[in-house]
Amino acid sequence: MPRFALLALLLLGPAVCVPATQLVGQPAPDFALRSWDGANMRLSEHSGEVVLINFWATWCGPCRQEMPLLDEIYGKYRRAGLVLFSVNLDEETNLDAAREMAKTLRVSYPVLFDARKEVSRAYQASTMPLTVLIDREGVVRYISEGYKSGYETRYTEKLRELLNE
Repeated sequence: MPRFALLALLLLGPAVCVPATQLVGQPAPDFALRSWDGANMRLSEHSGEVVLINFWATWCGPCRQEMPLLDEIYGKYRRAGLVLFSVNLDEETNLDAAREMAKTLRVSYPVLFDARKEVSRAYQASTMPLTVLIDREGVVRYISEGYKSGYETRYTEKLRELLNE
C-alpha cells in the first residue's frame, strides 16, 4: 500500500468508519426534521418518553420488510409511551417515492425527511435500516444495524425493558 494511502487511512479511517453502536450509553443527538405532513418534529420534545428511531431509504429492501413490523410494534406500544420516528434518507428529488412507499406500506407513525443527511450523520447511519432505541432520559440504549427476520423480537424485548423502567 502506498505510504500516502496508508497515512490517509490512519488519519481518516476512524472518523469515517465509526460504528453507530458506539452511541450506546451516550445522550441521543437532538434533531428537528420536517414530517411528510409538513410539521416539524424535534426529538427533545419527547423527553420522558421511550423513542424508537428507524433510518431507512426507498432503495433498501430490508427496510421495506421491516417497516410494517415496526408499525405493529408502534400500534401495540404507543399508548404505553412509545414514540416512533421514521427517518427517510432519500435525496430531495426522491421524496415523492418515499411518501408513496410509506403510504403503500400503511405506516401510521411519523415519517421524517433527512435529505441533507445531517441527522443520519449524527447517528452514524451507514447501514440501512438502522434502528435506535432511546430511553426516557434521552440516552441511546440499543442500536440495530440492518434487518433480518426476527430482529423485531429483539426490539420488542428491549422496548419492554425501557417502558418498564
